[in-house]
Amino acid sequence: MLSTCTFYYLRHGETDWNRERRIQGCSDIQLNARGIAQAEAAREVLRGTAIATICVSPLARARETARIVNQALDRPIVVLESLRECSFGPYEGKVDAAWFTAWRGGALCDGVEPYAAFLDRALAAVNQALGRPGPVLIVGHAGVYWAVQRHGGLDTARHLPNGVPVRHDPPGPELPGWRTEAMEPI
Repeated sequence: MLSTCTFYYLRHGETDWNRERRIQGCSDIQLNARGIAQAEAAREVLRGTAIATICVSPLARARETARIVNQALDRPIVVLESLRECSFGPYEGKVDAAWFTAWRGGALCDGVEPYAAFLDRALAAVNQALGRPGPVLIVGHAGVYWAVQRHGGLDTARHLPNGVPVRHDPPGPELPGWRTEAMEPI
């Protein structure tokens, strides 16, 4: 179950592989110029928020996004290994994703982290992050966000864009389910 506290989630800025629709997984790809600009825009959107801790994936694209955002927040950054993206093994760097739908349906693919195991790891990582002083900003990956969507009862078909922070408010007496707010740059 997803920890019930207010938090922010930010998918890292764009990389060349995002632009080319290549599968990144655990490949350590740097932000491109657009990704840096997205991180800078997210920094301005998040400036002045009450974020207390930033938890980040160990992959360079997420760490660089967090570093740029933190120029406005000046908060502790905690790198959590388990926030890394899913390992797609031999498919990383490829654009062919014919196997992807079957994998999400539970099919095992050689060299690829099993979908259910990945979601369990991602949920545990998110909850570990949310155990830090908050509100927490998690800077991670689209795949890790699938666990938030699934275990938070959010729309799993919704695409999480690069560089757009999303605030999450937990269910409560006046709010029957999670409320999310994409914080689009001005």
